[in-house]
Amino acid sequence: MTDVAEHPDRWECMTCGHEWEKAPEAEKARVVKDAHGTVLADGDCVILIKDLPLKGSSGALKGGTKTKPIRLVDGDHEIACKIDGVSVGLKACYVKKA
Repeated sequence: MTDVAEHPDRWECMTCGHEWEKAPEAEKARVVKDAHGTVLADGDCVILIKDLPLKGSSGALKGGTKTKPIRLVDGDHEIACKIDGVSVGLKACYVKKA
């Protein structure tokens, strides 16, 4: 029988007093899927599936427009990319993989 005490950040052997760090939990890989359920990755190109208004501008991004290679980011808008030379953040539900 082993006498091991569990602490929030470490383990401790009650017999000899040896302490060791708990192994950090592996972070879950974030999965971002497009409007059709296809998994997206950094470097993919996507196509807009509908017209999207540009915030702070009177213009809009037209459906069918293809982006430069994307970068997946944390936050409400999962995709950072450039469309027609303009940096934009997009939600994955409004794009499909090219």
